[in-house]
Amino acid sequence: MRIAVFGAHNVGKTTLTEELLENLPGYTLETEPYYQLELSGYEFSENPTAEDFIEQFNYSVHLISESGDDVIFDRFVVDILAYLHVVDPNINIQSFFEKAQTLIAEIDLFVFVPIEEPDLMQDYQPDLAKLRSNVNDLLHDWISDFEIEVIEVKGTVLNRRNQVLDKISNPHLK
Repeated sequence: MRIAVFGAHNVGKTTLTEELLENLPGYTLETEPYYQLELSGYEFSENPTAEDFIEQFNYSVHLISESGDDVIFDRFVVDILAYLHVVDPNINIQSFFEKAQTLIAEIDLFVFVPIEEPDLMQDYQPDLAKLRSNVNDLLHDWISDFEIEVIEVKGTVLNRRNQVLDKISNPHLK
């Protein structure tokens, strides 16, 4: 099974993916494209730019295309595309949107981690709070635009983990 965990920054995606990895023997984790690119020497701008998100989008496409089964993706092309659109709404994202639509068929389970109320990360990176909120709102809209069937997880990391594991063991649960 291929699982994509997506959402805005600092909502607990990485913590959740690491928890899932510990509970799903035989699975591998594809860490967030940002970190993989950074490790390979890519230098990101101090402030997020469209070019940085295009690079991450293309790298994510590569990761999804090259990965096998039983993998968990920490980020998916849809949330990277949302960042691109929020950072520079004047960029024509149609070709990216179409590519994202084709990759959706490659994923078996989508896990959306939204900003919760109350926000557990209120004071973290206040300079990026508006970006985070706008991406979260856009992802809510795009879930229906892309016609993605998702499980939206909430609560503690253990609650979130259990929601995903329950969905895996009972795929017909809503």
